[in-house]
Amino acid sequence: MEKIMQDRDRMLNVSEHSQKVVRAIYGTESVQKALEMAKLQEPYAIEEQIEICEVPAPPMKELQRGELIKEKMRAYGLEAEMDPVGNVIARYKGSCSEAPVCVITAHLDTVFGEEVEIKVRRKEGRLYAPGISDDTRGLASMLQVIRCLVSNNIKTQGDILFVATVGEEAEGDLRGVKRLFYTSGIHIDGMLALDSADPGRLLWGSTGSKRYKIEFTGPGGHSYLNFGQCPSATQALCRAGSLLAELEVPDSPRTTFTIGTMKGGTSVNSIAEHAECEIDLRSTDNETLYSLVDSVLPLFSEGAELENQRWGITQEELKVKCKVTPLGHRPAGMQDDSSSVLQAAGAAMEALGIELTNYTSASTDQNVPMSMGIPSTTLGTGGREGLSHSLNEWYEPYRSFEGPQLALLTVLALVGIENGPAPMLGIYSGQSQHHYKFQ
Repeated sequence: MEKIMQDRDRMLNVSEHSQKVVRAIYGTESVQKALEMAKLQEPYAIEEQIEICEVPAPPMKELQRGELIKEKMRAYGLEAEMDPVGNVIARYKGSCSEAPVCVITAHLDTVFGEEVEIKVRRKEGRLYAPGISDDTRGLASMLQVIRCLVSNNIKTQGDILFVATVGEEAEGDLRGVKRLFYTSGIHIDGMLALDSADPGRLLWGSTGSKRYKIEFTGPGGHSYLNFGQCPSATQALCRAGSLLAELEVPDSPRTTFTIGTMKGGTSVNSIAEHAECEIDLRSTDNETLYSLVDSVLPLFSEGAELENQRWGITQEELKVKCKVTPLGHRPAGMQDDSSSVLQAAGAAMEALGIELTNYTSASTDQNVPMSMGIPSTTLGTGGREGLSHSLNEWYEPYRSFEGPQLALLTVLALVGIENGPAPMLGIYSGQSQHHYKFQ
C-alpha cells in the first residue's frame, strides 16, 4: 500500500489491486501513444484554451460557448448535442453494454458578467484573463482527452460521457449537473469533474451549501421625530447578526456560516424601513447542513422580534417583519477512501509521477452525484493558476499535459479497455448512500 495525503490527518491508501489495474492499462501501446499525444499537443491545447476563454460565458448565458464546444466535439469525432438547459453532451461508446458508464464534466460558465471584456494577455509565461483557468482549462483538458481517445482508437469496455455543464458557478446553483443526474434519464455510474488546475489535488468530499436572502421590512420614519415609535429594519438585522455570530458549529464534519452581504436604509437620518443580507451555510454532511439551517433561520426572526420588543411595538402594522428567500442549494456528500474513483485517480497519479498533495473536500459539479452515492471526484486540469474569480486571473501552462493525462488514465481504469482488466467502476444501483432532500 502507498499512502498519499492530505486533508489534515486523512490519507489515501491506494490498494495493490488498484495499482495493478492502472499499471496494466498504462502499459498498453495505444494508451502510451495517447499519453504521449497529450504531451505533444500541449501547445495546441493552450491555444484552444485561449480561444474558448475569449468566447463569453456569463452566469446563466453560456449558449455561445456551448455552441463552440459542441462543434469542437463533433470535429474531433463524437456526436454532440445540447440538452434543454444548455449542457453539451457527447458519448464515447464502449464495446460492452453491461459495462459501467463514467461521465467527465467541465463547466462552461464563468463568474463574470456581460460587461466584462475578455481578451487573453501573455506576460512572462503566463496567460491573463477573467476565466482563463476556471473553468476554461477544464474544457480544454476535456477536449484533449477526446482527441487522445479518438485519434488512437482506444477501445473501451464501458461508455465515457463527456459533458460541458452550465450553471456551476454562484447563482447557477449546479443547474446543469442537477439536470444531468436528476431528470435526464441518462444512466451514469461514476463521475470525474475537471476543475482547478493543480493535478495534485483530489477531492474525497463535497462541501454542501444552503444560501438565503433575508429581508427585514418595517414602517420606517425620521431618525429624531419618530425615535422610540418605530422599529428599525437595519437594527433588526444587526440584532440577528449578533445572535448568529455566537452560534457554535461542529469542527467535524467541517461546518461554517457567514453573512456575505448586507445593505439597507435610505439615509443617515432615517429609521430604516428595509434591510437585507445574504447568508451562506456550509457543511460536508447533509444532515449537519440541514441541522444548521434549522438553527440559523430562526435567529433572523428572533432579531426582528427583539427589535420590536425593544421599542414596545405590539401593533402588527408597525412591526419589523422578516422574510426568508432560498437562493441556492448544493448538496453535500462524503465517500470512503475505497471509492473506485479515488482509487483509480490515486493509482493513476502514481503511474504518471504526480504527487497527491491536496486530498480534501470542496464544492464542484461532483456535489450532486456524490450526494446520491455515485462515486465522484474532481481532478486537476494541469498547470498552475492564481487569482481565480478576479479580473487578474492567470494561468501558467507548466506541465499542463498532466491534466488530460490524469483524466484519461483514470477514466480508462474506471470503464476498462478491451482485453484489459475488469473496470474498477461498479454499476450504480440507484440506492443513495446519503440522505438528500429534493427541493
